[in-house]
Amino acid sequence: MALHTWVVPVMGHTAGTAIPATDMAVYSLPVLTGLVLGGLVITTAGALLPAGWAAKARTAAALRSE
Repeated sequence: MALHTWVVPVMGHTAGTAIPATDMAVYSLPVLTGLVLGGLVITTAGALLPAGWAAKARTAAALRSE
């Protein structure tokens, strides 16, 4: 986020174009933190069900379903 506000305008200036303000808008730190934490919750929840099934299954059944 810190480099974004500096790098993007320099890239636009180098290319000879102006970067619109909508392209410069980035997420604020609280919003970004919420998105990251939400993603971690979703991936953890999505991984627990198959991991729990594999831990309870017999080895042969788990390998057949691979």
